[in-house]
Amino acid sequence: MSVTPSLPRTAREIRLVSVPDGLPTTENFAVVEAPLPTPAAGQVLVRNHFFLVFPGLRTLIGGEVDGVPLPALSPGDALFGPAVGEVVAVPEGSPLRPGDTVTHLQGWRDHAVVDAAACTPVGDVLPDPVAHLAQGSSAYGALTRLAGVRAGDTVLVTGAAGAVGTLAGRIARLLGAGRVIGTTRSPGKAGRLVSELGYDAVLLSGSEPPFAVQLAAAAPGGIDVLLDTVGGEQLTAAVGAARPGARFALVGALSGQLSARRAGGSAPAEIDTFRVVVKGLSLRGYSGGDHPDVEQEWTGRFGEWLRSGEITFPHTRVPRIDRAPQALQELIEGRHFGAVVVEL
Repeated sequence: MSVTPSLPRTAREIRLVSVPDGLPTTENFAVVEAPLPTPAAGQVLVRNHFFLVFPGLRTLIGGEVDGVPLPALSPGDALFGPAVGEVVAVPEGSPLRPGDTVTHLQGWRDHAVVDAAACTPVGDVLPDPVAHLAQGSSAYGALTRLAGVRAGDTVLVTGAAGAVGTLAGRIARLLGAGRVIGTTRSPGKAGRLVSELGYDAVLLSGSEPPFAVQLAAAAPGGIDVLLDTVGGEQLTAAVGAARPGARFALVGALSGQLSARRAGGSAPAEIDTFRVVVKGLSLRGYSGGDHPDVEQEWTGRFGEWLRSGEITFPHTRVPRIDRAPQALQELIEGRHFGAVVVEL
């Protein structure tokens, strides 16, 4: 066993302790001290530095995981998700070495024993390791593989203040979009999206005038591309505003996923299928697993764009693992801008 001194024998982790009645709150979670096993053959011990707080946990906690490539969470289970950490112990013959920085999916704890095959060394392709937790891969993949953004396109990004949307608008612009419109529920976030991230206009969902009226005013000639993270009435309105041949890429459905009336695994929306037919619209859901080449391509371009200053990684760093449940509740309540990362 190759190790660094003073290896921990326990790890602090966040566990689900009760199924929420509606949306999760801090009362549904606990910070627990758990025994930390010695890495077996093919495993490594990682000290986590950062992990991502993401809305998909709502679905896993709600238990509606049909079609989702992740298991449901039950009371007593530790949460999990994308993390960046440092390898601190490896068995003999491991391809990894102590000191390597890696990404993996055993976040929500300060130390994790992880299969070496499930760890990805990060290298120096990105200027800051925390940027490996950015959610731009799905936006980039959807805009390049499904929507095929063209020069001069008018692009609508729903949920523009979230982890995906704060990157999607700038990605669309870098791919050639002529006008980029976003949506959010917060006037303050709307101002930041325009002033900091270069959105041409931002619509306020859930306010007057009705969303479809706002969209018609912001894009009187219609939209060519939709990058949708919300669904619901915003997807309905986008169909009405679409130009002939518009391409819709769906990467999320927060209108249902974060609804207190649902369990996180459904998001009904009314779509005028007649308009889909007569306008020749394409409407496809994006899954990274269907496009395994995207991640490496995105990471390379993301690194170049970060270094050139053409893009930023908007995110909030929340210190200490014990604040992670509160960070999740705040994310669900829409209180953060960009990605939410717990720093250990």
